[in-house]
Amino acid sequence: MSDLIRWFDNRRSPIEMIERLFEGDVAASGIRVEQLVEGTTLVVRAELPGIDPEKDVEITLGDGFLEIRAERQEKEEQKDEGSYRTEFRYGSFVRRLPVPDTIQKDDVSASYKDGVLEVRAPIPERVQPSSAHKIPITRE
Repeated sequence: MSDLIRWFDNRRSPIEMIERLFEGDVAASGIRVEQLVEGTTLVVRAELPGIDPEKDVEITLGDGFLEIRAERQEKEEQKDEGSYRTEFRYGSFVRRLPVPDTIQKDDVSASYKDGVLEVRAPIPERVQPSSAHKIPITRE
């Protein structure tokens, strides 16, 4: 079986393997998000079930990006007469999303409900570039 798996992996081009790394296998272990604009508000929803948002989540707004970091630690124990079973899951996750660099940090709000983190940020109106204006030159 391992020879068969190696054969399939060797048949992929380097580009396919890089795409698989960034889009497929690794992306499945990251934070899944939905990013949309409602009117003049940017809305980002992140799937983060089973975490305490006050302790385990950090949201950062930088120049042109919004970063969501989360850490999960779960442990389940089952003790019966003559047996003991434990199961745990843990890991750190991060997702960095491009956002308009005009968003102000003081305007951003975040809430958490039913395993979904929602970040809302008003998108400031874009400053309209002034039309080209010819400047006259005077002789002295």
